Amino acid sequence: MKNNLIVLFVFLGQCQFLTAQTNADKIIIGTVVCDARNLEGISVINCMNKMMAVTDNNGCFSILAKEGDILNFSGIDYKYLKKYVYRYEYKSGTMVVDMVFNSVELDEVIINKNANITAENLGIIRSGQIKFTPQERRLYSNSGGIQGLYSFLSGERETLKMNVEIEKKELLLKKMEYMFDEKYYVKTLKIPEELIKGFQYYCVEDTEFAKSLDGKNKTMSMFLMTNLAFVYNQNRAEKQE
Repeated sequence: MKNNLIVLFVFLGQCQFLTAQTNADKIIIGTVVCDARNLEGISVINCMNKMMAVTDNNGCFSILAKEGDILNFSGIDYKYLKKYVYRYEYKSGTMVVDMVFNSVELDEVIINKNANITAENLGIIRSGQIKFTPQERRLYSNSGGIQGLYSFLSGERETLKMNVEIEKKELLLKKMEYMFDEKYYVKTLKIPEELIKGFQYYCVEDTEFAKSLDGKNKTMSMFLMTNLAFVYNQNRAEKQE
């Protein structure tokens, strides 16, 4: 009887070991699409191992994950998506993710002849009310009560905070697209066309530039971009040598 128990424990231990081996982290290659169009610049975060990725111009990304992991997908013009890694996706090492375009919500109504009429003085929202972005709302709603405790213990709150920072950078990138056209990057800053997106990410990582862009100070932003472009091109040249 004793020998049988020993054999059983050894067998169970081997089963657990094999299960752990078969569900180890591995590279998952995915494509993010919307209405059959590949999406560039979508942020992908694995909530379990905190790995991050961004889709390229073909909508493709690669990230370390295992079966049952939760991946968060976010983009400035698309609805936030939370997705499980299913067994068939883990086994094949591939996945296709469908996102939904997010229509723009108007914060207030502006009437040209009565510029002082806003959502606040019309009583639609309270005066002085803090306006949250979508990711900030998710973080705020997961900060109190039982849900807040679960969010803290599971580590989800850190992921939500990370999503807020990513969203801020995505908003800054969107502002850059509106404020500066492609010719400015290529002709003035001498950034190759295929590297414009990478240079934009490089710029928003700079705290001083991000502050000027957020404050809509275009003159200061252009001044800082000139310096950033010089350093960016210099680093690029050194890598090519």
